Amino acid sequence: MDPAPEPPPPFPVHLVTGGGSSPELALLLRALAAARIVALDAEWKPRRRGTPAAAASGDGTSPATAPAPPKFPTVTLLQVACRGGEGERGEVFVVDLLAVPLADLWAPLRELFERPDALKLGFRFKQDLVYLSATFAAALGRDAGFDRVEPFLDVTNIYYYLKDHDRKKKLPKETKSLATICEELLSISLSKELQCSDWSCRPLSEGQIQYAASDAYYLLDIFDLFQQKITMEGKCSSTTELTLDSHCSPTVIECSSSGHDICSGGYLMSIVTKYSEKIFLTESDTKPRSSRRKEKLKLPNNAKCKDKVDCSTEWQGPPPWDPSIGGDGHPKFLCDVMIEGLAKHLRCVGIDAAIPSSKKPEPRELLNQTYKEGRILLTRDVKLLKHQYLANNQVYRVKSLLKHDQLAEVIDTFQLKISEDKLMSRCTKCNGSFIQKPLTLEEAVEASKGFQVIPPCLFKRNLEFWKCTDCNQLYWEGTQYHNAVQKFLSVCNISD
Repeated sequence: MDPAPEPPPPFPVHLVTGGGSSPELALLLRALAAARIVALDAEWKPRRRGTPAAAASGDGTSPATAPAPPKFPTVTLLQVACRGGEGERGEVFVVDLLAVPLADLWAPLRELFERPDALKLGFRFKQDLVYLSATFAAALGRDAGFDRVEPFLDVTNIYYYLKDHDRKKKLPKETKSLATICEELLSISLSKELQCSDWSCRPLSEGQIQYAASDAYYLLDIFDLFQQKITMEGKCSSTTELTLDSHCSPTVIECSSSGHDICSGGYLMSIVTKYSEKIFLTESDTKPRSSRRKEKLKLPNNAKCKDKVDCSTEWQGPPPWDPSIGGDGHPKFLCDVMIEGLAKHLRCVGIDAAIPSSKKPEPRELLNQTYKEGRILLTRDVKLLKHQYLANNQVYRVKSLLKHDQLAEVIDTFQLKISEDKLMSRCTKCNGSFIQKPLTLEEAVEASKGFQVIPPCLFKRNLEFWKCTDCNQLYWEGTQYHNAVQKFLSVCNISD
């Protein structure tokens, strides 16, 4: 059930690849000038460690051991989702910074970043701003960077507000990923398979364009939930005071009984006054830092390591759930942090798939959890297979890169039997099972209070809701559910 792998995003995407008189660029600039709410994101080519220096010395020789000077990645793609007046759905742009003259973008972007009447949304956007500023400065001169974005609202803060986190307490150090936030708040599953793709290669694939656009577009939807919650909380009285800190000027607005004025200019500025923050780049932010990682000591060729031995990457022998060796016949896996996305796909087809109990587990912790729970550890970490204390038939190295291919590989390797009635039968969030009887809309609304926001568009539909018995997450058979079922029927070779 929802959430499920996402269908193509329900919005048009404007790919901006030209400069000067390009109609796409002209549309973007008009949208930026008129925008009241703007969601931002950026992509760049992942950097590889250990790249040797390319600079030659003055006498024409190249230093063999001199490391390359640290340098920020070049931003190659900027995603912008703009919304102007009340009731607008918004325009979504994917700007190819390798094709659009940066000189045509610098002034409009700087004006947008500093405009007090345009609220900027982002997810951990400071790093994006550092790289974006460095990219423009390298192309146009050191004074062509960006040093601030204000007013700004981080979607992580919105998430914790919607989850009723006490604002007087510090936010957890381990923040949620954007994919997790979208799944919990919007029941949208954002695929991250293309996150580490080479964003400097051209042409961009359709999948890359849609992936990039989604990261900006859904920030607007999350902000809508934020506004709805503020509005609902304000309906208990005729006025709502939106100031929090003593240094903010009091701002009081009238709440309409219908709730249709939440996008009005006064209301938006009240939200800005209370909840927004600023991103400032200091001089130290603009200087790349060398890796502080210590080099590993190299062992002599004839040295023997007692803790490591060669280990085959192929699966051999019966799995721990095999009835012939005393198992219960129910497949169970543990997916390490490198392939947590595979865990969700396994859950979608009804397979028990856990993730490590800690964020950075040691190999012994993974082994202990695997042994105690009767699971097989799935990993892509070759080093993990070389530890001598890993018992046979407890670890399998997944060779495929994409989640659907990984799922098919695991099903084939372990001869898993997947049936249509098991599809979407486990909670993709926590791996729990669902209650036996579905909830009505009224029961679901009651169960979701203070925990989950049910989209208003579902109120007029005759839907059944299912609740996870472990984490209480609610699911329903929406459009994504049916799209996901068809996708997994294909991956698992199930005839419908």
